This record gives sequence, structure tokens and C-alpha cells, in this order.
Amino acid sequence: MSSPRLVIRLDRLGHNARSLVERLAARGISVTAVTKATLGSAPIASVLVAAGVAGLGESRIETIEALRQSNGSVPLTLIRSPLPSQVGRVVAAANCSLNSEPAVLTLLSAAAVDQGCRHGVLLMVELGDLREGIMPRQLDGITAELLQLPGLDLLGLGTNLGCQNGIGPSDASMGQLCELARGLELAFGIALPMVSGGNSANLPWLLEGGRVDRINNLRLGEAILLGREPLGRQPIQGLFTNAFQLVGEVIEAGPKPTLAWGCAGEGAFGPVAGRRDRGERWRVLLALGLQDVDAAGLSLPAGMELLGASSDHLVLDTGGEMVAVGAEISFGLNYSALLRAMTSPFVAKTMLAGPVLS
Repeated sequence: MSSPRLVIRLDRLGHNARSLVERLAARGISVTAVTKATLGSAPIASVLVAAGVAGLGESRIETIEALRQSNGSVPLTLIRSPLPSQVGRVVAAANCSLNSEPAVLTLLSAAAVDQGCRHGVLLMVELGDLREGIMPRQLDGITAELLQLPGLDLLGLGTNLGCQNGIGPSDASMGQLCELARGLELAFGIALPMVSGGNSANLPWLLEGGRVDRINNLRLGEAILLGREPLGRQPIQGLFTNAFQLVGEVIEAGPKPTLAWGCAGEGAFGPVAGRRDRGERWRVLLALGLQDVDAAGLSLPAGMELLGASSDHLVLDTGGEMVAVGAEISFGLNYSALLRAMTSPFVAKTMLAGPVLS
């Protein structure tokens, strides 16, 4: 088989999605499955839709357009603020987009009117993680402007926590989001059908009994794909953490010194951390590099150690195991490693749809 390759267990992804959909439905919360780490993979998207997610979320219009072709009528949400240069494509392909800039809303309105369609808007509120979001004190004014724009429907409020500064949700922050939603409804005489509390970082708070109140949607990526929550990277009970496996091929193997020699400078990707001399060790070189994966995000087989990575090479100490040239080594991945492996054109993707296994 081709290598490097990413082996994808569709059955495990379906199990993870179905389990989360059922657990959250019991709390009155729908799931928007975020597929951006899979580059909008049509087979993966189809599995998630079959598992009962309410819609799919993507951060780039190119993958939204591809998903529209492959998944027809599934509700699609652009989860990054639209680029002003792409608003026409956004209203043509996405049902809804997450927004925080009045200037972009004006452009979306014009594009929707021009195309004779309506576009849903979720206003994003800043609650502490300092990525995207309207400051709460500005929310009433921007809402007033939005409600005057033709072609747009205000679907609700949302927020994002955990991604930029690792600030997690709490009863206080989720309560503030719900109060802001109620305030808008009272001030403008409207009903907001959606309050989207955030992403996979919300799950520890929620599953430990967090107060749901008006929260009725979460946008989940890492929890579905890797079975983990992103704040502490802890496994979520009952979910598979091994739906993805990266396989690389050994192209050099043998004993080498552990300490480099000669005039030292920086490596290809910056300063090189010092290492102690451990004599000769069995070392392998894999045809896999930083152009394919975030090497720091790989989980290695027991006993092996990552010695370094360049654009196209991964160097491992095998822990004494005499691995031969041509052998394959399998790795687990974190979210960063998965994102890069899925988007590398040099990594083959092998989809397996067998029965769920432990």
C-alpha cells in the first residue's frame, strides 16, 4: 500500500458522532460537526450526517463548496468570518456564517440581495479567549444595524472559547451568553433560535453538569474526530481516540552515534536542542516530514523516541529494536498532526468502513 498514508476508521468516527449527538440531545443541544481538520472529506462528512449531526461546519469556502456538491441539502455553516472578497461565494454555498464585523455583514447583505437569496447569521460574542467576537457592550448596536440589512436572517448568538488562549467555558461565561441572547430578544422583539455555546472545549463543563440554560448548539470537531477534549487533551469516556492512524515507511536503518559532530549552527527549522551522548543506537529514517505532519503531535510506538524532523524526513530512535528498511511504523495523532496530515497532498488517505472494534 502507498505510504505515507492516513488510515481512517469511518466506523469509529460514526460511533463518536452518534454517541455525542445522543448525549447532547438529552440536554437539548444539537451538534454541528466541524470537519475542517479533514479538509471537508466527503466520505467522513457522509458518516457524520448519517450519525445524526444537525449540520456541518467548515472554515474555508472552498471546502464548503465541495461539501455542497457531495452532501446536497445538509445545512452548512462557515465557522470563520467570511472574507470580504468571497461574500458572493459564501451566500451561494453556505446556509449560515459566523460573523463579528459590521462591514462584512453589509457585504453579505448586498450579495444575498444580488443573488435573490437569504443568508443566516450567527453573531459571535467575545467572552474572554480573545480570538473572534463582538465585545458585549457593542452587541446591541451591531444587532440594530444587522436587523436593517435585507437578505440576512439573525439566527442567534455564538462564542468561541479554548482555541486562542485556552480559556475554557464556565457557568459564568455561558450564563452571560444566554443573558445577552435574552437581552436582544427583549430589546428588539425578536426570537433567537440558536445559542451556540462553543466547541469541543465545552464538553468537560457540560458533561460535568454545567448549567445549559439557553445553550442549544455546540460545534464539535476534535471530540468527534479524536475522542478528546482540547483543553486538557483528555479522552472522553465511551469514545474512540484512534479513528486515525498515520503510517510511514522506513528508508534508512542502522546504528549511528547519538551525538552530532562538526561545526554546529541552526538546523533547517531553527536551533537544535542539545542531546547527551548515549553511544551508538539503532536509528531509522522515515519518508515522512514536516510537510506532511506536525511531528510533535505524533504518538510513537512504545520505546521509540523522536530525534528530529525536517521537511521530508522523520528520525527515530527505535529503543533498541532493529527495524529494517521497508518496514512500516504507525503513529497516533493529535489535532495539529491530523490537520496537517489530512491537508498534505503527499499523504494517502485510506478509508476503512468495517464494524466498530475496541
